[in-house]
Amino acid sequence: MKMGKTLYLECASGISGDMTVAALLDLGADERVLRKALESLPVDGFEICISRVKKSGLDACDFLVKLDAEHENHDHDMDYLHGAMHQAASGHGGGHGHAHRGLLEILEIIRQADMSARAKSLAEKIFRVLALAEAKAHGVSLEQVHFHEVGAVDSVVDVLSAAVCLDNLDVTEAVIPWLCEGVGTVRCQHGILPVPVPAVLNIAQEHGLPLRITQVEGELVTPTGAAIAAAIRTAGELPERFTVKKTGLGAGKRDYACAGILRAMILESEEMKTETDTVCKLEANIDDCTGERLGYAMERLFQMGARDVYYTPVYMKKNRPAYQLNVICDAKDRLKLEEIIFQETTTIGIRRMQVERTVMRREVKEIDTPLGKAQVKVCSGSSGHFIYPEYESVARLAREHGLPYEQANQTVMQAAGQQERE
Repeated sequence: MKMGKTLYLECASGISGDMTVAALLDLGADERVLRKALESLPVDGFEICISRVKKSGLDACDFLVKLDAEHENHDHDMDYLHGAMHQAASGHGGGHGHAHRGLLEILEIIRQADMSARAKSLAEKIFRVLALAEAKAHGVSLEQVHFHEVGAVDSVVDVLSAAVCLDNLDVTEAVIPWLCEGVGTVRCQHGILPVPVPAVLNIAQEHGLPLRITQVEGELVTPTGAAIAAAIRTAGELPERFTVKKTGLGAGKRDYACAGILRAMILESEEMKTETDTVCKLEANIDDCTGERLGYAMERLFQMGARDVYYTPVYMKKNRPAYQLNVICDAKDRLKLEEIIFQETTTIGIRRMQVERTVMRREVKEIDTPLGKAQVKVCSGSSGHFIYPEYESVARLAREHGLPYEQANQTVMQAAGQQERE
């Protein structure tokens, strides 16, 4: 029942899979949920270590996927990546073993994992982003592409771990202004490549991820990190005003000139809690129409898509008592609703205007109650978080169980409150 959270990733030192997982764990993602998911994977040759480390004097969380000798890929070996071994590079990985997996194999691993449906969906989305980028880089179809660095055990674990942690934190929005990247070259399975590597550039191009090139020698943005950012990014600018509810620091493994941390924050702001839109308002003064006709007109207007219909008592010229009909609707529905007003009432003129509104975020959800399923409207705004049972659901349950409306309403409210706390 809780509304999703907004995540802000500050990628001043780039982003990688392990940095992301570490930052999310530092934000409060449940380590037990993560370990349970990873233990269910049909993948061998790894264990995870979660610890605290110092990066540029700051206390940060470190997430390490420790590989056995068969699966070691030297992804964090600075000498292998940037050092003297460059001189001996032959255009391939120099004998360092990788598990080469196709997209279908990886998707099968995800489907067998003990993860929520939302976490699985996000993990699949991240890997599809990676698959498209790799396919484009190598000039092959999506079905033909086989991951190398991405298909390695540690990258598979990083992606699934990030998906599990994001789901556990209930992140539904992510603000990522840009990714800071380094310069130079880096050694990988295909030899020595320029930074940013082709897969990162392809992801940035395809998903509109802004890159900010720094003078740091080295690869700050890995394909896994870029794919995670592309999959979750919903905004590129911070709101004008916000409060930080929690902060997490994820440590990087590579030793570069920059701090080597990914800072993550859970944000809350007025802008995130309210929305604005424009609706049409119709008005008509009616002084010679029966109550029955007005009631029938209201019923038809609602059936044809009016957002709201109400009558206001007014006094017209010569002090005649009358009613003002007010209809709130979408602009696209205006003409058909005006036709109903002319058909069902005695008015000969309708006023119309465009009205701007500020509305609380709302979502209609179905919940389980002791009386059966009911719909509730969940609203969130700067003044708080509110739950309102939908009238028709409560009325139906009251009729089915022979209860007074208010008793059924209280039962639904109690069930909604209990699920809100869970």
